[in-house]
Amino acid sequence: VVFILGGPGSGKGTQCGKLTAEFRRMRHLSAGDLLREERKSATSQGEMIDQYMKEGRIIPVEITARLLKQAIDKDKHRFDVFLIDGFPRNMDNLRGWNEIVATDVNVQFMVFLECSEEVMTERLKQRGETSGRVDDNEASIRKRFKVYQSETMPVVLQFEREKKLRSVKA
Repeated sequence: VVFILGGPGSGKGTQCGKLTAEFRRMRHLSAGDLLREERKSATSQGEMIDQYMKEGRIIPVEITARLLKQAIDKDKHRFDVFLIDGFPRNMDNLRGWNEIVATDVNVQFMVFLECSEEVMTERLKQRGETSGRVDDNEASIRKRFKVYQSETMPVVLQFEREKKLRSVKA
């Protein structure tokens, strides 16, 4: 597993798509896409995910980690590397990953996509015109940036301390 992390709109999905097009034994798993897919399920869990997303809040780790584990287990015999984008988003996500998934996989490192808020904002506004995503609007974008700074950056720094961080200008 390689974690791909960066701010909202930094290009996580775009870069994962380019990598998986180049390397066929590599599988892209987007935590956000898995959550959005589950959100459509019309279950109480899907409704809860929808509310969290509208508020720009982070989904409880048990849900996200289980969805990621299921996706890895489903494809582990077909792929050598799993790129996980948008996870872990906070220290609790990292804790949950370590408890639920880490014993079954080897995390090689984290790729951190460095990008300014100005560039990310423009990208998100452009994407919001066609994406239909509930979190691609001005109010949600601002909330997402605050959550990113306060909750996600400590995870990035943790991987840096462990010498498992690769930074890329995005």
